Amino acid sequence: MSLGVILVVEDDDAIRRGLADALSYSGYTVHDAPDGAAGLELILSTDSDLVLLDIMMPKMDGLEVLTRLRRVKPAQPVIFLTARGEEYDRIKGLKLGADDYIVKPFSIDELTARVEAVLRRSPGRPTRRAMVTIAGREIDFERREVLLPSGVRRSLTERENEVLGFLSSNPGRAVSREELLQTVWGLDPRGTHTRTVDMTVARLRETLDDEPGSPQVIKTVRGKGYMLAMPESAASSPNEEAGT
Repeated sequence: MSLGVILVVEDDDAIRRGLADALSYSGYTVHDAPDGAAGLELILSTDSDLVLLDIMMPKMDGLEVLTRLRRVKPAQPVIFLTARGEEYDRIKGLKLGADDYIVKPFSIDELTARVEAVLRRSPGRPTRRAMVTIAGREIDFERREVLLPSGVRRSLTERENEVLGFLSSNPGRAVSREELLQTVWGLDPRGTHTRTVDMTVARLRETLDDEPGSPQVIKTVRGKGYMLAMPESAASSPNEEAGT
């Protein structure tokens, strides 16, 4: 039985064949394409669990492929394949919605580990709803604003909106600071020491009138990260610490 369907879009024939062989040997069903235009057509016409997408390709680069893909399949898991000197493109790709990236050259062990990690957190990936109500706060992601229980309406910054949106698309799961830093800010968390995520959450709690000592909306899960509470679980649980 196949572990899943993976699409490989890579213009280097040797790398493409090597990826296809390695993934097939690991138990995946693999389809491939040699350039961006053919890759986009393959992705849009094939139901797949994951796409491995090179950045530098003829006819259409990987960034353009991802941009067009997201308009049609916003929840499609994608891992970028990048050259060592393409840091700017990696950051841009993460901001466009890539789930991860692998820097060439890479080992088969690293490849399979990254593939398995993305697939573990991707099954049935929910898309973000246009509006959600949590603990009496009506959060409108399209308008980037929140209506508080008091009737006061407040605006959200783009970054605050993105953080709330990502948390809401992962219901019941604590999202780590590292995952938020990579997904929302497009930064590599490895070796990065910053309190940007914590500061943004602190500002969000102020905007949401979410008491830091006993937050009802954005929960801090000890040792794991942040989780957006659902209305039926607004009260703090014992394994959650107060504040940032």
